[in-house]
Amino acid sequence: MQTGNSKPVTSTQQGCHPDLLLRVERHRKHPFRKPVAPFNQAAFDTATEWLNTQAKPLILDSGCGVGDSTRWLAERFPNHAVLGLDRSEDRLHRQRPALPDNARLLRTDLVDFWRLAAAADWRPTHHFLFYPNPYPKAAQLSRRFHAHPVFPALISLGGQLEARSNWRIYLDELQASLRHYGIDSRITEIDPEQPAVSAFEQKYRASGQTLWQLVSLCGHVPDAVQSTLHADASAQ
Repeated sequence: MQTGNSKPVTSTQQGCHPDLLLRVERHRKHPFRKPVAPFNQAAFDTATEWLNTQAKPLILDSGCGVGDSTRWLAERFPNHAVLGLDRSEDRLHRQRPALPDNARLLRTDLVDFWRLAAAADWRPTHHFLFYPNPYPKAAQLSRRFHAHPVFPALISLGGQLEARSNWRIYLDELQASLRHYGIDSRITEIDPEQPAVSAFEQKYRASGQTLWQLVSLCGHVPDAVQSTLHADASAQ
C-alpha cells in the first residue's frame, strides 16, 4: 500500500544528455584545480586518523544523509571500516541509534573529499552512492557527479561502485560515463521486497516509485580483500 507522497523526478530529458560524453572527456583531459576548503581538509585528516585506528579495509558511503545506510553497511560488513560522508550537518546530527564501532559519520563536501582521498591513494573495496541529488533539469548537467570535474577522482578510487536512484536516466548517464573509461556496469530494478537501506529509499518506496541500482567494478580488488568481503556477507 502506498503511504508516501514523494513526487517522482520530472525532466525534459528523455534520455542521456547530448553533451554528456563531451563533458566527461573534457574533465578526463583537464585536471580539476579548485582549491580544497580548509574544513574539508580537516574532515579528511580526521577520517585518516580514524581509519588508522580501525586498521580495516575501507567502505565509503558518500552522501549518507542521516546515516541509516552507514549503519546498515557497518552491520553487513563488520570486518570493514565504514565511513559515511554528507555535507549537511543537520542530517548528520538527527537522532538515530548509535553506530557500530566500525562506522563513522563526517560532514564534508564530497568534491573535495574524493580528490583528497584519490591523492592519498585510498582504495575502498566498495563505494556507495545511495540516491545522490539527480539535478534533473537539462541545464544542471554539470552538477551531476558523472558530468562534474570531480568524476576522474571518483573513478580513481576504484573498488565496487554502487549507485541508486529513482531516476533511471541518472544511472543511464553514469553507466555511459563509466563506459567512456572502459568500465562495465549493470543496471537493475531494486526488489521492492528488500529492506530499505536509507531514509531516501524508504521514502521513495513508500510513494510507490520504481527504484534502480547500478553496480560496477571500477578497479581491481585484491583477492585477500575479496575473501574478506565474502566472509562478511555470508556471516549475516
